[in-house]
Amino acid sequence: SSCGCCDAYAGYLKKQGYAVKTVIMEDLTPIKRQYSISPSMESCHTTVIGGYFIEGHMPIEAVEKLLAEKPDVKGIALPGMPSASPGMPGSKKGSFNVYAVGKDGQTSLFMTI
Repeated sequence: SSCGCCDAYAGYLKKQGYAVKTVIMEDLTPIKRQYSISPSMESCHTTVIGGYFIEGHMPIEAVEKLLAEKPDVKGIALPGMPSASPGMPGSKKGSFNVYAVGKDGQTSLFMTI
């Protein structure tokens, strides 16, 4: 089964100049477990880039910060499916809080957009 909002997010990354390979999975549990993404950090899709995971409808500013700074973390997450985030319809209500997920599974605020 395909996911419209995920396809829209892939299109957003392509427009930013990234090569995107989409892998459709019936069950995302294995990839969430592989990257130790806790349920509180989950979204509808997981992106893997440069050895990091990027969970959810992540704004490109956060992706570029992650790849430029190369912090010692497993990845970053934008939990849920916030309205007006890349690939999602609607208007933005408040800030997007992007979290870093450390190698020990601890989360901390990575940036606010």
